[in-house]
Amino acid sequence: MQLRKLGSNLEVSALGLGCMGMSQSYGLPPDKQAMISLIRTAVERGITFFDTAEIYGPYTNEELVGEALAPVRAQVVIATKFGIRVDAGGQQVQDSRPERIKQSIEGSLKRLRTDVIDLYYQHRVDPNVPIEDVAGTVQELIRQGKVKHFGMSEAGVQTIRRAHAVQPVTAVQSEFSLWWRRPEEELLPTLEELGIGFVPFSPLGKGFLTGTIDEKTTFVSSDFRNIVPRFTAEARKANQALVDLLRTIAARKKATPAQIALAWLLAQHAWIVPIPGTTKLERLDENIGAVALRLTADDRREIESAASHITIQGARYPEQLEKRTGL
Repeated sequence: MQLRKLGSNLEVSALGLGCMGMSQSYGLPPDKQAMISLIRTAVERGITFFDTAEIYGPYTNEELVGEALAPVRAQVVIATKFGIRVDAGGQQVQDSRPERIKQSIEGSLKRLRTDVIDLYYQHRVDPNVPIEDVAGTVQELIRQGKVKHFGMSEAGVQTIRRAHAVQPVTAVQSEFSLWWRRPEEELLPTLEELGIGFVPFSPLGKGFLTGTIDEKTTFVSSDFRNIVPRFTAEARKANQALVDLLRTIAARKKATPAQIALAWLLAQHAWIVPIPGTTKLERLDENIGAVALRLTADDRREIESAASHITIQGARYPEQLEKRTGL
């Protein structure tokens, strides 16, 4: 497995593993022991970068990741997140008050069975807490040896600059793929300027870019995609054009649509590390295969040219969730 560097000195595998779907969002969570086995197989295959969050589950995903990685803790990089809690009514609310961050880190350390978090992301920008206070609190945790690196998720560029001025940001996580390219406008140039790594989540479009979903696909009632505008049957039918493009390139490269989608991301910059999630061993191996796939300049031009003529239908989030991003 090739290695890449996030920020100035956080070295990770070129592909990480997003673990959220092992506990929530995509239907009934799979068997815990099967997921522990999958995570350990990922380590054997060379993946060293694992992504979780306090709110995933809630809390159960960190426990799963902690148990899975405890025997190999020294070999891996664990990223988790703070800043979203469940209120008394069961609703998720943003909360990045310094006292809350200090509570969160203790819980995460315990659940993850570790004495230090390698990469600690603010999950979403909290409009009620100055980002300088957040960055300063994480800086304090770094000085105490509880955190190694500071990250941000779905933050706007001005907020990133303000945070980075207080405590250097090692990585920013946001959605980025061939069907969600807004980071190219402002975010990627800013990260390049500041020397911050980029960790795209949903690099396979929540499964759509694998080519296994069409307008006839049905999702179980607990699947998050049921409320996503981009996953209505009409939008899925319209958006097949993008999958058809990936299939065309994949056939020529003797690859799969998912591998082409990941290879495209990896080819954008050396400081990009996608974190596709999966609960299936065959998908894990397929994703890892993308790292060795080389897209030529001609391949990339062909993808860019064809993609420029495809208008993706449907918003990526329901309106109330989109409001929580990019502050």
